[in-house]
Amino acid sequence: MKIYNLGKIPIKSWATDLEEDALQQAVNLSNLSFAYSHIALMADAHVGFGMPIGGVFASLGVIIPNAVGVDIGCGIIAAKTDIKEIDIRSIEKIVDKAHKSIPLGFKHHKSPRKWEGFNNPPNLKIVMEELDAARYQLGTLGGGNHFLSIEKGSDGHIWLMVHSGSRNFGYKIAEYYNNVAIKLNEKIKLVPPKQDLAGLYIDSKEGKEYFNAMSYALKFAAENRRQLLEQFYDIFREETKSEKILKKVSIHHNYASIEEHFGKEVIVHRKGAIKAEKGELGIIPGSMGTPSYIVEGLGNPESFRSCSHGAGRVMSRRQANKTITKEMADKSMGDIVHKGWKKDFSEAPMAYKDIEEVMDNQKDLVKRVVKLTPLGVVKG
Repeated sequence: MKIYNLGKIPIKSWATDLEEDALQQAVNLSNLSFAYSHIALMADAHVGFGMPIGGVFASLGVIIPNAVGVDIGCGIIAAKTDIKEIDIRSIEKIVDKAHKSIPLGFKHHKSPRKWEGFNNPPNLKIVMEELDAARYQLGTLGGGNHFLSIEKGSDGHIWLMVHSGSRNFGYKIAEYYNNVAIKLNEKIKLVPPKQDLAGLYIDSKEGKEYFNAMSYALKFAAENRRQLLEQFYDIFREETKSEKILKKVSIHHNYASIEEHFGKEVIVHRKGAIKAEKGELGIIPGSMGTPSYIVEGLGNPESFRSCSHGAGRVMSRRQANKTITKEMADKSMGDIVHKGWKKDFSEAPMAYKDIEEVMDNQKDLVKRVVKLTPLGVVKG
């Protein structure tokens, strides 16, 4: 861990080769009047919108929509199956069927999906406006870095993994309340306007509304992953004759929660970071072509009991698509069965940091439990 004293409170970083822009964003956070104790940058930290991705920010009484991000509740679910061996032909069939049958990108289900959460949503304007569309978004993957994967575990089992979030439903909530915060900030001048960190007092009407809407989007995101896994496992089970899932691990990596740290109740924003309480299981993916890890948290207070949410980018999506060709992307995947590149190569392994280096840099935050090596991937 490296400590920077460049603002009103320290910045503690587990990242090596930290981008100058990401560090400046952390400095901006450290100078906020309501920032608490220190800013924590995880081993995968890189520049984001307003706040670094891979950043953890604790605040006193203020919640910042942009410090959660637009994909509220984005996260991963991993499932350990009872299957121990799988051949290449079966992997190809599963990947192909999942790519064809599970809605990807902007596609939605043709019929509304069922979820008990739809029975009692918070009575908030933006939630009510988007609720009908959300019924068709549930159980859909999305695009960008969202994926479905078949993994070979170091524990001898085949695992399934799903990375997705709250879809357009969460995006609309984030956009709406960020705009509310921006307008309020013009009056109360809580933060410098050009930093994209407009906040809401948590005990205000608007702050309470955002927290409730965000919490609902978190539940929606978790259910979205559960339904995606259910669809994916059905395809897997049909091909492999699997009888059951032995274990599931599910985590969010874009959210805010009220927690106690260093004797104070604070609002912890994790933007591209996961909770790593002592003994708590988490998931840290590498990239489409590199290993991922099931980890166990060590509960380190210096990171606000958090760790990285992945390997972290070394190229922006725009830069990656200017630099990486289809030939380069395909070659980097080796023997891994994959679908979904189209013309977007921003998720190729070379666009990401070395997952092993990232894991080494956070040995004081988590311990490795299971190493997962990709066998087949469907990119959203």
